[in-house]
Amino acid sequence: MSSEIRALEPKQLWNKFADLNAVPRPSKKEERVIQFMKDFGKNLGLETIEDEVGNVIIRKPASKGMEDRKPIVMQSHLDMVHQKNNDTVFNFDEQGIEMHIEGDWVKAKGTTLGADNGLGVATIMAILESDTIAHPALEALFTIDEETGMTGAKGLKGGLLNGAILLNLDTEEDDEIGVGCAGGVDVTARREYKEEETPEFKIGYTITVKGLQGGHSGMQIHEGLGNANKLMNRILFDGFENFGLRISEIDGGSLRNAIPRESNAIVVIDAIHEAAFEAEMVEFAETLKVEFKTMEPDLEIVVSKAETPENIMDLGVQEGLTRALHAAWNGVYRMSPDIKDLVETSNNIARVIVKDGAIKIGCLTRSSVESTKLDLANTLRSVFELTGCEVEFSGDYPGWAPNMDSAILKVMVPIYERLNNGEKPHVAACHAGLECGILGTNYPDMDMISFGPNIKGAHSPDERAQISSAQKYWKFVLEVLENIPKA
Repeated sequence: MSSEIRALEPKQLWNKFADLNAVPRPSKKEERVIQFMKDFGKNLGLETIEDEVGNVIIRKPASKGMEDRKPIVMQSHLDMVHQKNNDTVFNFDEQGIEMHIEGDWVKAKGTTLGADNGLGVATIMAILESDTIAHPALEALFTIDEETGMTGAKGLKGGLLNGAILLNLDTEEDDEIGVGCAGGVDVTARREYKEEETPEFKIGYTITVKGLQGGHSGMQIHEGLGNANKLMNRILFDGFENFGLRISEIDGGSLRNAIPRESNAIVVIDAIHEAAFEAEMVEFAETLKVEFKTMEPDLEIVVSKAETPENIMDLGVQEGLTRALHAAWNGVYRMSPDIKDLVETSNNIARVIVKDGAIKIGCLTRSSVESTKLDLANTLRSVFELTGCEVEFSGDYPGWAPNMDSAILKVMVPIYERLNNGEKPHVAACHAGLECGILGTNYPDMDMISFGPNIKGAHSPDERAQISSAQKYWKFVLEVLENIPKA
């Protein structure tokens, strides 16, 4: 219930988060949240503009006594990833997020929570609304479509912002101060194929991979989580040789920035192999469960008889597809040689669709090094082109190069240590795609930093925000604002 969320401390933050989460805001469908934010700024009597791509900028003068400080930009994105459990009935286009509290965590009921990046948005809203929080001249930048293309950041024109320092509130570990991030590129493979009429003496089955955790395809790519598309392909890989298995349809994964949790396939096998096929599926399912028992304890592989489909894939294309998906790189490609424990380059095989004579495979390749990003993208391209696919690169965005000499970093580190009994923050780059790298192309002299509260399971229905961490983070935000250096 939103009432129990609104009672949490700090109330300014959680009340604004509850207000925001009442507004549907999936990526690329942000019309209502854009209007919501414009109304919010105008109702406060603050200068509020919407730029040509849909970003909202709200300007607030410095509080009394802070007029001589450097002007700042506080930035978060309005959109959220829309993921739900298979058995959850929910319409992201029409409904607000349904929240509840479990111990020290705020969660949603079977869907993503929107804490990524809603807690950042709510933070900025609370500061804009307050008449007691000390801050320098402030520009609130609310970008759109961060999760599926960063088109808001890409479309922001130079010259619109006047701030000298940008505080990006999109980091998900409260002991981390972000100084760099990965860039990314979408890799999409497509091909058409001839469907064949299903021969006689074939019987139909559905195969479902489900129960995987999913998660953020950047921040969690190193954790060894199961990828439903790769697991499904392992199940199908030798199916023709063993059982005469032919593929009719595959529908796996969803968004490029989410590790795929589920995959569904419709197949046929030779009726003569029915008993052997079912026994093999049970045995292989157990093998995979043992393999993933630590990271994916809820993994399920369900194989059940179904109506025999009328059409199946061309066999040569099927064999090429399963081998290409087996060879296509998924997971960590290279660790950074310069920053300890940082994933430098990775790929997520996010979406596999086979239906009605068409194949589409969608990947998100990330890297903090542009040359390595292209190397991995070309590795994928080569694999898919060898099986007859056309491959497209799109949505390319740059990384954010770390600046360890950042002036605002030198302000924030001692504040963090003072507030946390001498504990040092983790100053690091991350493997997620933050907007700072893109914003920096038009604002190269802006000093940028990223931080936020603890958010776990982002991009999955297990997304949750830690209440005690939000309190820690809120105090940090207020101290940082009060200590912005003089111009």
